[in-house]
Amino acid sequence: MSTDEQILGRTEVDDLEAIISMYNTDVTEALHVVADNAPAIFTWDYEKGARPQLNKLYEKAKHAQWNGETDLDWSIEVDQEYFAKLLSDMRAMQMAEAGITFEGTPFANWGDKEWLAHSMESQNWSLSQFMHGEQGALICTAKIVETVPWIDAKYYAATQVMDEARHVEVFAKYLDTKLNGHYPINTHLRMLLDDIINDSRWDMTYLGMQIMVEGLALAAFGMAMQTTPDPLLKQLLRYVMSDEARHVAFGVLSLKEFYDGLTDAELLERQEFAFEAAVRMRDRFLQQEVWDRLGVNVKDAVKLFDVPAEVKNRDPFQQLLFSKIVPNCKKLGLLDANDGWLRKRFDTLGVTQFEDWADTGEEYLEMDAVSQDRLAAQAAAG
Repeated sequence: MSTDEQILGRTEVDDLEAIISMYNTDVTEALHVVADNAPAIFTWDYEKGARPQLNKLYEKAKHAQWNGETDLDWSIEVDQEYFAKLLSDMRAMQMAEAGITFEGTPFANWGDKEWLAHSMESQNWSLSQFMHGEQGALICTAKIVETVPWIDAKYYAATQVMDEARHVEVFAKYLDTKLNGHYPINTHLRMLLDDIINDSRWDMTYLGMQIMVEGLALAAFGMAMQTTPDPLLKQLLRYVMSDEARHVAFGVLSLKEFYDGLTDAELLERQEFAFEAAVRMRDRFLQQEVWDRLGVNVKDAVKLFDVPAEVKNRDPFQQLLFSKIVPNCKKLGLLDANDGWLRKRFDTLGVTQFEDWADTGEEYLEMDAVSQDRLAAQAAAG
């Protein structure tokens, strides 16, 4: 059984100094090379539908494809400053309700101009990380096509490769044409993606990407869709979520069969990886790069807004990001295997309250926005 230091590279999960000491030092690089140590697997068993749930997912994916160029209305004008002001005002109300005061902090002299700049930079940062994460999903899903031993899974994974390419495309276009700046990939996200790609075991790619990264993304997209006043971004996120729900379901349906046959020792390795992924994703939401760009000391900023020692009581927004991950880990048997090893770790992150929320094994059927819109258009046409 590994220690937290062996898993995370630090003795304390909430060691602020260790967390913010990690920076992406290659912010100008155009290419990032990662070794893929997994063998490619051919299967000569071409029986389609041997795994009915995966076949059902594959058929749904074929009918739910959409075109990022033509199915979104890119003619919509986006006033980023106006939308950022609305979100900044909402955040100010939340901070006031939480009793956060700025006396004696770098923000004591901030006015509307500075908070507006923060809101705009935060949006640029968030959508940039969405874009980078989607490219990670693109690469990982291509790896799944290569490494998974079942033909039904290869078929479905191939549709997800197309989905992820489309997601990278639309986020990049939105950032380029509607907002005012990109951010490089956050170092915590990059470390996690590197670990997922480095691992030679096909199920670890599933666990890291389909369950952990995509699970958090699905929750994050949902919250962003609910809070953004921008109709273009709202529709973009709605369509991306329609795809993402299938992607997470793919992970749940595939891994349940495989994990039922693993030993306790093998399950522990998966639990440790899930814990590492959860912490890496939590750490990236400190938005170190935003504070740097605004000229604010990162340590002062994160101490005020997100003190790691108080992770269990942190912003409900960040806790909700795990609302898809925790129930899916429970369904896979990871939460309580080995005397609840992962449950205890999730307790330290303050997220186990989501264990009985809906898992994503069938939820994708309710989130098929593309099919819903097509049926509505057909009905309107008579």
